[in-house]
Amino acid sequence: MKDPRIQKLAANLVGYSVNVQPGENVLVEMIGSERDLIKAVVEEIGKAGGNAFVQLTDRTVLRSMLQYATRESLQTWAEIDLNRMKQMDCYIGIRSGENVNDLSDVPEDNMKLYNSIYSHPVHIEQRVKHTKWVILRYPNASMAQLANVSTEAFEDFYFEVCNLDYAKMDKAQDALAELMRATDKVRIVSPGTDLSFSIKGIGAEKCSGQKNIPDGEVYSAPVRDSVNGTISYNAATLYNGVTFENVKFRFESGKIVEASSNDTARLNEILDSDEGARHIGEFAIGFNPYILHPMKDILFDEKIAGSLHFTPGQAYDVTDNGNRSAIHWDLVLIQRPEYGGGEIYFDDVLIRKDGIFVTPELQGLNPDNLK
Repeated sequence: MKDPRIQKLAANLVGYSVNVQPGENVLVEMIGSERDLIKAVVEEIGKAGGNAFVQLTDRTVLRSMLQYATRESLQTWAEIDLNRMKQMDCYIGIRSGENVNDLSDVPEDNMKLYNSIYSHPVHIEQRVKHTKWVILRYPNASMAQLANVSTEAFEDFYFEVCNLDYAKMDKAQDALAELMRATDKVRIVSPGTDLSFSIKGIGAEKCSGQKNIPDGEVYSAPVRDSVNGTISYNAATLYNGVTFENVKFRFESGKIVEASSNDTARLNEILDSDEGARHIGEFAIGFNPYILHPMKDILFDEKIAGSLHFTPGQAYDVTDNGNRSAIHWDLVLIQRPEYGGGEIYFDDVLIRKDGIFVTPELQGLNPDNLK
């Protein structure tokens, strides 16, 4: 018997997230072994009159490919997939897999080449800028382990989060997006964090299920050279299969001048990937009411209720501060009381304290109003 929650999710992805229209080409890419959702998505694309194209990739095979990749092989790979992506109107990316650390022992130089030669032109330049796209994870035992719950409990949590009423959330985000577009100075204060920057003239974008599932954030970017102070992230994070904890940055005039973590040497290697990697490309505030704790999966962690993320690397075109990089690394700070609390100020006015919005126009984004 089909799980009706899967069919509902597939219908939301096709009809709401990428809004497939008759005759549109849709690339459905699965990294992992899940098949039920793929089949449901293909069915929904067909019902909408679209044309489905499916790419299935095993993460362990991807690991082997990357271990032995050369500049020449990556260039050919990118050329092939870029040509395909240029023919697509929509993209639905589904990520699964039994081991989140599968890529952890791929040589760092190979991963840098992959990010710059393959991922940047195919995904950041083409898919992000020229298709209607959405990316999501699919639940499995590995994700349940990261969340420290049973597989069945995680599946229930997953569908509750992913089948949230995102249209309702979208309307509630209007006030925050408008406020961010009108704001100049931002200050963030938490244990080990006192950070100031400007977002004047950058703009703000809502995220309510059209790009990511799960979703729940509004993002902007700092004026590139305006960031000063220190930020201490309190959510562990994965980068290319490696776990980083207790990441701390100190900024001067927009640049990360000091960086430390449980693996400071590797952290600084990543930040030295290119000039833009030591500058920030995104500032976002997260508020999904069902996501409360980090699980080293950024599609979930960056949406945690009462969180924010402050992202080294590439800026998005729609909130462009001019920063360019082969990386875009979302790092998360949670400000709810059990994580140490904290405040966000816009132009010296407190807008969120300990993860709860305090101004009347923003209270629609608090957990009780989004569930």
